[in-house]
Amino acid sequence: MIRSVIVVGGGQAAAVAVRTLRRRGYDGSVLLVSEEHLPPYQRPPLSKEYLAGEEDWESLCLLPESWCADNDVELRLNTRVTAVRGREVEPASGARLTADALLVATGGRPRRLPGVEGERVRYLRTVADSDRLRGDLRPGARVVVVGGGFVGSEVASTARSLGAEVTVLECLPVPLQRALGPEMGGVCAALQRAGGVDLRTGVTVTGYAESGDVAAVRTGEGRVVEGDVVVVGVGMLPNVEALHGFELDDGVLVDEYCRTSVPGVYAAGDVARHHHPLFGRAVRVEHFDHASAHGMAAAKSILGQGTPYTSPHWFWSDQFGRNLQYTGHADEWDEIVVRGEVEEFDFIAFYLRKGVLQAAFAMDRGGDVAVARQLVSARAVPDPGFLRDEDADLTELL
Repeated sequence: MIRSVIVVGGGQAAAVAVRTLRRRGYDGSVLLVSEEHLPPYQRPPLSKEYLAGEEDWESLCLLPESWCADNDVELRLNTRVTAVRGREVEPASGARLTADALLVATGGRPRRLPGVEGERVRYLRTVADSDRLRGDLRPGARVVVVGGGFVGSEVASTARSLGAEVTVLECLPVPLQRALGPEMGGVCAALQRAGGVDLRTGVTVTGYAESGDVAAVRTGEGRVVEGDVVVVGVGMLPNVEALHGFELDDGVLVDEYCRTSVPGVYAAGDVARHHHPLFGRAVRVEHFDHASAHGMAAAKSILGQGTPYTSPHWFWSDQFGRNLQYTGHADEWDEIVVRGEVEEFDFIAFYLRKGVLQAAFAMDRGGDVAVARQLVSARAVPDPGFLRDEDADLTELL
């Protein structure tokens, strides 16, 4: 009988897990331990709506203190965990904590770029980071974004909407190449350039310096790109340093029930590299929807109500007036079949491998993505001609 649960972490997965425990009728003790000074909150708006000043803190909060009081959930904020050994948690200060079940939902942190540090350098992960960056985004400001991934692209889009001049430096031939491949990454490059971004690809950063009000980034070509502020978005590292005695590999390894190699300890969200029955391998993804679904799955497993986690994954991004969505997980593919008009940024691209639909990526085609998500789950083998035909109803494939 589980009578006490500790959740280590203060993000989306942690918050959803806590809510799920209570909604599923669990009436034992729940303690959430987080290093941040704020209760758990949503992070996607930090590079978009919140950064632009269109949303406030209250709209981001996932576990208001009033809800925690009403549901007998203890929040222990401003508490750094130095070690997790089995079901025992060691805070930096205070007595050790133990529980019948423990959920690791420590998330991740921005990958630092060696040598790129200073008063005019920004990394984005927390509300405080977004608040600081918002003060830099004003009409005419020169913003240099290092990294053309989703965070970098969204910051570039928000900065442009606020009137800033934006230069994006991406080391690969096209932005988002690792996630989408060169063809669709090229479409994203065209979208950025159409939005007024000075996108420079195949560029490595070799140095950084500040002089007065000027931030100067040196590239591998020996050029210097100057700006008022530099935003670095070059990926994330899972927070696993405090975990002792766990099986680790680019995150903490868990099975399809969110169970770690340590009995009674579960993990979910960005920090967890989970075995995925649908794809037949372990994957780690850093998406809002996954963190929610995985946190819910972990809570159910803690309560003995778990089922295999088989979500095909789905994420979205709003950039330059377009809604981008992706579902599935494609490391490799034989063919990409496109329905719609790529040049108009109105399309869906289907990634096929040996005929099986692995993933789909779309711009302004949310309905098509919803169908594609079901097809990915079903390991569908659709006719490429049918996928390509705008007059064909995709739901007929379900």
